[in-house]
Amino acid sequence: MRIGLIDVDGHNFPNIPLMKICAWHKQQGDQVEWYDPMFSGHMDKVYLSKVFSFTPDYMYPIDADEIVYGGSGYCISLVDGKEVYDKSKDKNLPYEIEHIYPDYSLYNITDTAYGFLTRGCPRGCDFCHVEAKEGRRSFKVADLSEFWDGQKNIVLCDPNILACRDHPDLLQQLVDSGSMVDFNQGLDIRLTNERNIELINKIKVKQIHFAWDNPKDDLTKYFDRYKSLAKHKPHGSYGMVYCLVGFHSTLDEDLYRIYTLRDMGYDPYVMIYNKDNIPKGHELRRLQRYVNNKFIFRATKKFEEYEKSEEKKNGFF
Repeated sequence: MRIGLIDVDGHNFPNIPLMKICAWHKQQGDQVEWYDPMFSGHMDKVYLSKVFSFTPDYMYPIDADEIVYGGSGYCISLVDGKEVYDKSKDKNLPYEIEHIYPDYSLYNITDTAYGFLTRGCPRGCDFCHVEAKEGRRSFKVADLSEFWDGQKNIVLCDPNILACRDHPDLLQQLVDSGSMVDFNQGLDIRLTNERNIELINKIKVKQIHFAWDNPKDDLTKYFDRYKSLAKHKPHGSYGMVYCLVGFHSTLDEDLYRIYTLRDMGYDPYVMIYNKDNIPKGHELRRLQRYVNNKFIFRATKKFEEYEKSEEKKNGFF
């Protein structure tokens, strides 16, 4: 069979399901390639995968006997500014494909492994689709060896690994790997404790990621606890903390989290909810530019000071 693959989001971040689909079809003796409407010709089967709901759909004609659409981008849509999950459009990979070792050569990747050790999250945040798609509990789906084979770097995409009851064993697997680990979705600061922080301290990381998304949650005591036990402090920070703005929070609530984290030795990073619908020049975009430009953020203590300097620089005074 001739199999075509389409990464609808582009190739900026490897699509894990497509790498697994590629591996499985090659195992069956099929010919697999990136689909190109100009040069690929007729295909027996073409898979399209989309992670993000805001990514425009693939607009070119596809010459194939069978076309398969999959990924969060097809089963989650934005309705009235909120992500809505449609289970009828969700297509899970068959077991034999889900648990195959990915074909990293699809993206010419040689030194990094990508995957999930756990799925699901107990938090059920309104802005997040994980509860609807994966359930309101964290559960183990794989051992590290399922997608790692000695690579120097590991990128974990787990939504909340610390909420899984098996997380001590999974963290130990990361320790034993000796690889540089990126928890790219962040760790749940509320679930850190002396035992798992001891394991986290043994894992090689460039930077730990956390999140403080809900201004109604006062997480200062948890950040204090981690700070007292943590040994990781790359770049002079105890960790980067994602701060969601534009979702049921005021500017004052946003600034409280941002300033509090900075004062505690953390590195806040502003993420705007539904950013594509926020106009250029909007207050939230200016806040993001202020916080995420670390040179400006460290040199200018208050957002108001930054605003005044920008107005003066652009000739508004």
